[in-house]
Amino acid sequence: MSDNILKVVFAGMTGLMTISCFQANAEELYDYQTGKVTNVSAEQRAVDDQNYRSTAPAKKHFYSGNWSLTLGASVYEAPKFEGDDTYDIAVDPIFSIGKRGGDDRFSSRNDNMSFALLEKSLIRLGVVGKILQERDSDTSGDLKGLKRVKWGGEIGGFAEIYPLDWLRARAEVRKGIRSHNGVTSDIAVDVYKNLTPSVQVSGGPRAFYATQDYFKTYYGVDAEESLRSGLKEFHPDSGWGSFGAGGAITWKATNKITTSVFGEYKRLTGDAGDSSLVFQRGDKNQFTMGISASYRFDFTLR
Repeated sequence: MSDNILKVVFAGMTGLMTISCFQANAEELYDYQTGKVTNVSAEQRAVDDQNYRSTAPAKKHFYSGNWSLTLGASVYEAPKFEGDDTYDIAVDPIFSIGKRGGDDRFSSRNDNMSFALLEKSLIRLGVVGKILQERDSDTSGDLKGLKRVKWGGEIGGFAEIYPLDWLRARAEVRKGIRSHNGVTSDIAVDVYKNLTPSVQVSGGPRAFYATQDYFKTYYGVDAEESLRSGLKEFHPDSGWGSFGAGGAITWKATNKITTSVFGEYKRLTGDAGDSSLVFQRGDKNQFTMGISASYRFDFTLR
């Protein structure tokens, strides 16, 4: 009798375990069209989930999309130092990276190295940097007796607006690193026109503003420097440093190679123009002429 009871209990437990295993590996789904409840196995559910994941759109990151990296250089003739009246050959790098839209963005040789963080049809925002060369008596004999300016750079942000399809305004604000402790700002407005699908002309006004620390480094003459150099002592303040205009003829040799010929004029103003360094040994009128070439690399991030 006891054996029969044990068999019944064992059979009942086995049945309960079988039902529990089935429930653990199944899921009830309600069909809203038929009003019926259907049991779906865990294996079938896993297959359905895998099929959904394979057909669902991939999650996009902020960096996902088509990008372009532009590298090149400008070779030009310019004053040996800002405010000088003698000229020399100089080289500047061209570097720009950002997301690609439908059409190529207008760019100018005045644009410093930049990385776009936001790109819309009417606006473009990002970070910008500039390399500053060392300046001392080896740069020009006119700098004898003045303190050496270390090589360094500037870093900050830029903003561009495109109010019309032939007009761009750009402003950069940068903080000096190592060379000086000031803050500088370049403002440029350019009108551009395509003469042919591969040739473009552009040009417009330019302006430069800086704080006192910048002008002190590049245009100031303290008492000690005055004795050593023979220049009149000069203590500048913040303000506008120059106004001018620039223009370029740009030729797209291929879809990725761009070359240009450019020229610029600016007149030093405010304390930059009044500095004894410029007044006694330099010139307020500054000219630049040169050529540039760049290559664009396109790539996609997912």
